[in-house]
Order: sequence, then C-alpha cells, then structure tokens
Amino acid sequence: MDYEERFSDAELEKIIEEGLIYMCACPAQVAEAIRKIRELHRYQADCLNDPENDSEVHRTIAMSAARVHTEMQDCMEKILILEKWDRTTLTMPPHLRARQAKFLQDD
Repeated sequence: MDYEERFSDAELEKIIEEGLIYMCACPAQVAEAIRKIRELHRYQADCLNDPENDSEVHRTIAMSAARVHTEMQDCMEKILILEKWDRTTLTMPPHLRARQAKFLQDD
C-alpha cells in the first residue's frame, strides 16, 4: 500500500515555482496533483488507524492513490525528459523560459 516517492516535496515545489515564474503551468499541475495524491494517501493511512472505520474502504482508497501516484510520477518523469528540464536542479529549460519572455514582450 506504500508508494515510492521519486520526487521529494521540495522538488515538487521547485517545479511548481518554475511553472509559476515562467508561465508554464502544465508541469506545475502534475506536481500539484502528485502532492494532492500524497495527501489523500496519508489521510487514508490515518483513517486505517481508527478501529471504528471500515478498513476495507480506506485500504481500497489508499491502494488506488498509490497506483495513481506511480502513474503521475511516471508522467512527470516523461514531461521532464520531453521538455528537457535539468533533472538535477529542476530548472526549466531555456527554450521554455524564452516563451514566457516572448509572452511578456507581446503584451
């Protein structure tokens, strides 16, 4: 029922910040979805600790969240490769930064 975190919370935050700064929201939306899925999974784990709750319900939700978490991390890995992000620093690549600069010049 656990899942592997290939992106730390700090790394997800960095991706979100880069998206906000450079007006490229799609990777940031995926990062935010991963964070929300983690919240859901943690919440279900807490529910499982309460003996008055139906453990099967919360185990089912937690297992689904774990599967979706893996799928969304796969998606993030592909996005970073396709867009040529620096995986070490999680810095948005220059060609995407240039799009934001062009957008600001056109206004």
